Amino acid sequence: MNTKFINAFLHATVHVLKTMALVEPKASRPYEKTNNIAVGDVSGVVGMTGSATGSLALSFSEKCIIRIVSSMLGEVHKGINKEIEDAVGEITNMISGDARRMLQAEGYTIEAAIPTVVSGKNHKVTHVLGGPSIIIPFEVEGMTFVVDVCLSD
Repeated sequence: MNTKFINAFLHATVHVLKTMALVEPKASRPYEKTNNIAVGDVSGVVGMTGSATGSLALSFSEKCIIRIVSSMLGEVHKGINKEIEDAVGEITNMISGDARRMLQAEGYTIEAAIPTVVSGKNHKVTHVLGGPSIIIPFEVEGMTFVVDVCLSD
């Protein structure tokens, strides 16, 4: 996968969460994921087409997404519910949009679908391209989430 894609999603994730949730996500070393089991408890998935095709998934641990959404909305949540799931879709959409804007500056024109949200222990994330994806792990205050990207140009 093109490193421009990885960098765009890494920077977009940090920018969106710092701006919208006032948290400081810290990225770890990316790695290849070869199965379709989600890394978190709730995932937002969005397909993309254009000069690059594939999909993006954000998968959050329950504690991490509750912390992020509570900070974004200024209210306390106890578990994954409809409001949390809606926020995961919106966060996925914002990160996708920010990354696509960065990639457009590099000459890529990429359109995105409306995100789908899936939750539950050991749920699956199947990427449009069906192949391996790149996981960018993040930590927020000791809690984890990942950006799971599978794009081809």
